[in-house]
Amino acid sequence: MQATPEIRDTTMRHRVGEVTLTVRGRDGQPLADSAVTVRQHRHDFAFGNIAFDLLRLLGAPHSPGGGEPLSLDEYGDLWLNLFNTATLPFYWGRYEPRRGEPDTRGRTAVARWLAERGVTLKGHPLVWHTVQPDWLLGLDLDEVEGLQRERIRDIVGGFAGLIDTWDAINEVVIMPVFENGDNAITPLARERGRIHMVRMAFEEARAANPSAVLVLNDFDLSSAYECLIEGVLEAGVKIDAIGLQTHMHQGYRGEQEMQHILDRYARYGLPLHLTETSLVSGHLMPAEIVDLNDYQIPQWPSTPEGEARQADEIVRHYRMLVAHPAVQFINYWGLSDAGAWLGAPVGLVRADGSRKPSYDALEGLIKGEWWLPPTELRTDADGRVTVRGFLGEYRVAATGLEAPFPLTAGTTELSVTL
Repeated sequence: MQATPEIRDTTMRHRVGEVTLTVRGRDGQPLADSAVTVRQHRHDFAFGNIAFDLLRLLGAPHSPGGGEPLSLDEYGDLWLNLFNTATLPFYWGRYEPRRGEPDTRGRTAVARWLAERGVTLKGHPLVWHTVQPDWLLGLDLDEVEGLQRERIRDIVGGFAGLIDTWDAINEVVIMPVFENGDNAITPLARERGRIHMVRMAFEEARAANPSAVLVLNDFDLSSAYECLIEGVLEAGVKIDAIGLQTHMHQGYRGEQEMQHILDRYARYGLPLHLTETSLVSGHLMPAEIVDLNDYQIPQWPSTPEGEARQADEIVRHYRMLVAHPAVQFINYWGLSDAGAWLGAPVGLVRADGSRKPSYDALEGLIKGEWWLPPTELRTDADGRVTVRGFLGEYRVAATGLEAPFPLTAGTTELSVTL
């Protein structure tokens, strides 16, 4: 017999696999003509969200955000129900506000809490010109670069095996010309160049953890980013994934524009990570705002009309991203409106902790339409059963025992022993 989810959208078929599973008992013999239950345990696709609030909920110092009304258990249940990949903050100015005193313990506690619950970890970012420590100001450029290199080695090497994916460098296009506040990294990038900065980030991180996945990340999705990528690749710097930020405080970009963006960056043959995705459930930021940080208002409420729009756009956005074969990871930028970036109502739950329609809509995709529920099957005379579902981790159970098995592209036959 066959376990098969209803694949309603044919554009998702590249996310689906099929395997003939031979189920064996403890004695190693096939369980012929036996009832078994197959259920999905995890998606292969990385559905992510930031987990910054866990720093505060677990008592780490220098935590970003704040105001989250949920308890650790409540927050954890909402987060873990949808997401399998967490982005943790390593902004230099908050991670090491005093020279020589990094918050290694707090980040480690949060990372372990998530890892113990089966979550894959990503760190953000190793190099960036914003949220810098004041103690870097006034140092000469050689010392700044030396400290930056040391920071990369210490963090990537120290967290290896726990956090193995990193935004190696963030927003390089604007880095040497950034003018919104003093920092020590912009002068370094201005003097030594963008490619030098990227090479530094990737080579130091690679040396510290050769198996790490290293991402080049930017919000500038113009041809300037393409030119940077091409220059970096021509310089021989190995990039593992291209990060694309899509904060949509001024409105949903739409499927046509997003498809065009994805196709432009997919041509480099690298996985695409949608590293910073957000959609608002209130009024939209005025279109004339160029730098999103310039829009500062006392309150930005979520509204019923905005929440309906956000839910619709979440479904449209995720459908088209998951349908694109180059996209490997979608990271939504916030679970709750409480403490959200710029005070924008981008969360999937309201500031009081209640679920918005967008949460339910995303759950309907990740744990509904794109998920194989527990399915009762019967093996054939050789103990075989065919399983077809979305790529990921599964479990098969019978006679009070169970065993995990992967559903991967290209694998057609597997044998598992309960």
